[in-house]
Amino acid sequence: GSEIAPVSLRERDCPSEIGTVKLSTSSAGETQAVAAAIAPHLAPGDLVLLSGDLGAGKTTFVQAVAEIWGVAEPVTSPTFALAHHYSGKCELRHIDLYRLAEPTEMLDYILDELEEAIVLVEWGAPLAEFFPDDRLDVSLHFVEEDRAEADRLEGDSSVKNCRVIELAGIGQRWEDALFSLEAELKAELK
Repeated sequence: GSEIAPVSLRERDCPSEIGTVKLSTSSAGETQAVAAAIAPHLAPGDLVLLSGDLGAGKTTFVQAVAEIWGVAEPVTSPTFALAHHYSGKCELRHIDLYRLAEPTEMLDYILDELEEAIVLVEWGAPLAEFFPDDRLDVSLHFVEEDRAEADRLEGDSSVKNCRVIELAGIGQRWEDALFSLEAELKAELK
């Protein structure tokens, strides 16, 4: 697979709450760099819920996590398959609930997979109340004012691709991990 190049990230003036980190990225490579920094903190049994705008980088995030964990095969969106299984240094499950009218249909499957794999769930927010209070929530959103400005500037892609990634640690372990991770990312930002 391709190497994930280190990139500098720009932190937005978004005050972080305890257990949350907010970052701004302007490319798929920067989104992958955020995911690559998080990946070593993951282990089998961990749950990552990904939410946000359509096309904002949820699958791109999963691709970087999979690469760090040694998955050799291409990682693609499971929108139509609902779930993809990957093997690397550990098992990964990539689940997409976007098309499901009743996401609870996948709840038992997701909870079973947590026994042996890192589980990354796109569009999993509607099920958050059913999941363990030990997880990482990742929200990716386009920055609308930057998108409007890009349109005014005739599509300057460096502006148009700006997104905010909010990482929210649910449970003490993830709050502590994000505190450590925030310091790591801030050191990279200098």
